[in-house]
Amino acid sequence: MTNLLSKDEFRKELEEAIKGNHSQKAPFTVAWAEGKLERKHFARWAENHYHYVGPFANYLSYIYHNTPDHPKFEDAKDFTLQNMYEEEIAADRHTDLLIRFAEACGTTADRVRDPKNMAATTLGLQSWCYSVAARENFVVATAALVVGLESQVPDIYRKQTPVLREKYGFTDEEIEFFDLHIVSDEIHGERGFKIVLEHADTPELQQECLEIVRVGAKMRRMYMDGLWREYLEQDLGSLVQQA
Repeated sequence: MTNLLSKDEFRKELEEAIKGNHSQKAPFTVAWAEGKLERKHFARWAENHYHYVGPFANYLSYIYHNTPDHPKFEDAKDFTLQNMYEEEIAADRHTDLLIRFAEACGTTADRVRDPKNMAATTLGLQSWCYSVAARENFVVATAALVVGLESQVPDIYRKQTPVLREKYGFTDEEIEFFDLHIVSDEIHGERGFKIVLEHADTPELQQECLEIVRVGAKMRRMYMDGLWREYLEQDLGSLVQQA
């Protein structure tokens, strides 16, 4: 039987569970960071990304509902509620910032919101997020969505955002979505780690969290690779060998 890991050991294994399939290594991400995309490619990304991150507050609402109403779990409930608030009600709704970027890339809000414009792999990631959030233990779901997915964002956007300013000439207002998430998702990721380390308090829960973080990293990578195949492979196929 697997022994209960110390918090330090558990944290290290959670981080390792992400590394092998971290989306910063995806060909789409690499091509973006190297300035090899066109604005039309950013537009297709935004039309898909909306349907992954747009329902994030909905995913979190399931986790909130499934978190026991007990003083022991107040920190977890408070974090999930605050995360939902930041997504939907705080100064700027995150999806509005994403749409602003999309319009700067030449697409429209109607196209972004239309689910017919997302790739099948985007729908797959969205469906997985709903399923995990609704069905899994709140600790396991937090590990999946906050540790496995959300904590990746700062590393990805730190590589992608400078080129948006320097090569493509986007304004600070047009790319506020990225600047905001570099900061907010770093905070969310750390709080997510803290909750998982604190409340995955049995060997079984720890192993479930590790496995779902591995799967979550694979799902996000599948989503990014799906965008590559759908929108970039024909234009930039030679990069497959370089990535």
